[in-house]
Amino acid sequence: MLAAVGAVIFFIAWLINVTNTHTDAAFTPWSLMVAGLFFVALHLAGVGTGWSYGTRTRRRR
Repeated sequence: MLAAVGAVIFFIAWLINVTNTHTDAAFTPWSLMVAGLFFVALHLAGVGTGWSYGTRTRRRR
């Protein structure tokens, strides 16, 4: 899911760059690229995968 968020942010940065849109300093293509890389790095690190530690299931024998 985080990789999809990163891809959307990359697309927005690309769109701003291609159309030469002038935005505030907070939304430059460079800052959006860094934000997209941040979300892709979180995805690759395994954040948000749903892992839960310390839970065990008991099976009947």
